[in-house]
Amino acid sequence: MKVWTISFLDKEGVPQTLDLESEHRPSEEEAAQHLRPHLFPVTHELDLNDLEGRTEDPTVKTLKEQNAVQIISIIEAT
Repeated sequence: MKVWTISFLDKEGVPQTLDLESEHRPSEEEAAQHLRPHLFPVTHELDLNDLEGRTEDPTVKTLKEQNAVQIISIIEAT
């Protein structure tokens, strides 16, 4: 299994990274779904995603618009 490093800006605008194990490069939506429980464990348990099925990449959009978290890159870890 490969390890992918997700680089992102947290809610304070500070660059952070988080690793994700996956056979393939995760999409931004998959990366956002991995980030959300790490950054916001309580809200992850709630069903706050009313955009599901109505918009492309709903988790990415929710993290960016409601929590000011922005994914910068997804690269294979060395």
